[in-house]
Amino acid sequence: MQSPNSISDGRTTSSIADPRATAAEEPVSSVRPVAGEEQPIAAQGDLRVDPRPALKEGRTGGPSSMHRFALGALRRAATLLIVALAGLATLVIWDSYVAAPWTRDGSIRVQVASIAPQVSGQITEVRVVDNQFVRQGDVLYVIDPFDFKVALDTSQAQLRQKDADLQVKRIQAERRMRLSNLATTPEEQQIFAGNATQAQAAFDAAQQQVAQADINLKRTQVRSPVNGYVTNLLMRVGDYARAGSTNISVIDADSYWINGYFEETKMAHVCVGNGAEAVLMGYRNPILGRVESVTRGISVSNAAPSTQGLPSVDPVYTWVRLAQRVPVRVRITDVPPGVPLVSGMTVTMTIRDAEARKGGGGWLHLRFAYFVKRLGDVVYGPQTSSDCVPRVGERNGSIATLPTPKAIAPLDPAARELAPGIADSPRIRF
Repeated sequence: MQSPNSISDGRTTSSIADPRATAAEEPVSSVRPVAGEEQPIAAQGDLRVDPRPALKEGRTGGPSSMHRFALGALRRAATLLIVALAGLATLVIWDSYVAAPWTRDGSIRVQVASIAPQVSGQITEVRVVDNQFVRQGDVLYVIDPFDFKVALDTSQAQLRQKDADLQVKRIQAERRMRLSNLATTPEEQQIFAGNATQAQAAFDAAQQQVAQADINLKRTQVRSPVNGYVTNLLMRVGDYARAGSTNISVIDADSYWINGYFEETKMAHVCVGNGAEAVLMGYRNPILGRVESVTRGISVSNAAPSTQGLPSVDPVYTWVRLAQRVPVRVRITDVPPGVPLVSGMTVTMTIRDAEARKGGGGWLHLRFAYFVKRLGDVVYGPQTSSDCVPRVGERNGSIATLPTPKAIAPLDPAARELAPGIADSPRIRF
């Protein structure tokens, strides 16, 4: 009997001696080790243990041809779907950033009444504070009225003087006209009639001076011409107000509007009367309005003359052209509660298609119609409407002529008879 060491050494020697033994040479009695059992020691050269697990019986060679065809068709459909979605997303992004009528370049605008006094003087009273709301006709500040009160009293005194002189000369002229040719002469009648006319002219001039003095006294109280807010008030009591120099500003609260500066590539979708939504930075609820008008002209840099009066034409890139921005005026129709209107605030404006809003079918139908129209615009170009913007000379674009005053014809002395009957022959009156 051999020892275990000798058996192990012999098995190792046999394996090294014949390393290219094939599976056909393995004895049928080769056994598979079982976990948990003590493995018997094989005799040298009799047994070889295969460490690879045996294949399960009945396993198929691979998937069937129908299964492979279904997998391939599914992959192709998924690829086509991804390509279609990518193309659709590209069209939507292109329409949103290139053709859709919206802009971030918008601002709130307002009319500002720049108030200047019509008379000069020292400010004795300021009745408003900065950012105060005032109504039309409210007194903003008062100019020292003393000088103007004196001027009014003086002109009224002169008016009374002229009135008395007019009455005297009228009576004298009438008395001379009633006398016969033996008591007066036509020349004297003419002189007294002329004196009465001159007194009437002096009286009329004195009346105008009284009216001027009275209105100047009233102008010492500077009033607000609009309903609005006093802004940037820097006035104080003691300042000197000069006639014609602006010293206070009032924002007209009834004149707010929104200007949206749209690129010229988007103007085909902007129509007068379309709804508009403007969202202020920092606020969620939009301001609603309607497109009121479209600006008909913007500054052209190439029109400025240069050396020797020649046009100064700016060089441009052949392949890169920046779209001009056209101001669109939007009339505000609804302001959400709690949203202040401050001139100069930035807004994001979107123009809503009026025709799409008139249709029915709900939100999904409107979105589908909007998408179909935008897709057509991308493929065939934007379709404009004939009544989008009024033509020149129509509606609010009508041409108006400013009337000019006519020169007053000089007074013809012969046209007014100063002394009636001066050309008649002398006669005796009883």
